Order: sequence, then structure tokens, then C-alpha cells
Amino acid sequence: MTEHLDAAAHAVAQWKQELPELAAENMLLIGRLKRAAAFIARELEKVYGEYGLTEGSFDVLATLRRSGAPYTLTPTELFSSLMVTSGTMTTRLKNLENQGLIDRLPNPDDARSLLVRLTDKGKDLIEKAVFPHVENEKRLLEKLDADTRTQLEQGLAAWLGALET
Repeated sequence: MTEHLDAAAHAVAQWKQELPELAAENMLLIGRLKRAAAFIARELEKVYGEYGLTEGSFDVLATLRRSGAPYTLTPTELFSSLMVTSGTMTTRLKNLENQGLIDRLPNPDDARSLLVRLTDKGKDLIEKAVFPHVENEKRLLEKLDADTRTQLEQGLAAWLGALET
């Protein structure tokens, strides 16, 4: 039985043929991760789109909802949690506010800042969207057996821990 030569393996094979001295082995893992991430993003976006959401808007609403009542955070807490720039967060928040999914309120503890609060409409929407989202993630992960999922989760956790320090 021949092994399937995916795009990342094909690229590495080409580099080995063209520049044998190039240490292209690391491209295999990085390339596969990038392709998997792109595939996963496309699949997740399908469910977000069913609810009129993007990945970014889903993440903001989900972060506010999982923070617990009163579903309120500072923009800094949001952008730190979501690992995006403050400029990106400002745009997301404006869009969500325009849709009536969040409110931006004066912060009673700091007159220089605002609080971001999930509206009832936003709470209802994220509670409708999160269940199909989780089912979609389950569908994607079911393609791997339990041991492989555990190894992948542990390996990625270790690697992210090393990268983020």
C-alpha cells in the first residue's frame, strides 16, 4: 500500500530533489499544521456564517458569555484573551455594537476606559450558535482516534507553552 503524499510532503520532496542540502524536514510539520488550520477555519466559518457571525465576532461573543454574568469585560481583557491587536478589537466591537449584540459602557472604576457588555440579543445569539459550533468541532475531531487526539492535544499544548514563554 502506498502512502498518500499530501501537499506538505510533496513540497518537502521537491525541496530535497532541488536543494538536497536544505534541511526541509521541519517544513513538513509546519506545512501540515498550516493546511489543517486553514481547513479547520473554513469548516468553522460555515457554522458561524449560519448565524451571521465571523470567527472574530463569534470569539468576542463567546468570550463575554463564558465570562459569566454580568457578561462584561474591558476591551483590554477581551483583546488579551483573544490575542488580537487593540485596533482589530476596536473594529470588531464597533461592528458588534452596530448589530446590537454588545454595549460599550463607561467603566465606573476608570473614567478613561469602557466596559463591553453582552446584550440580551448577543447572549441569545451566542447561546444558539455555540452548540452547533461544538458539534462541528466534534465532527472534525472524530476523524482521529482517541489516542491520536490525546497525543495531538498534549503535543500542541507543550509546543504552545514553549512558544508563548
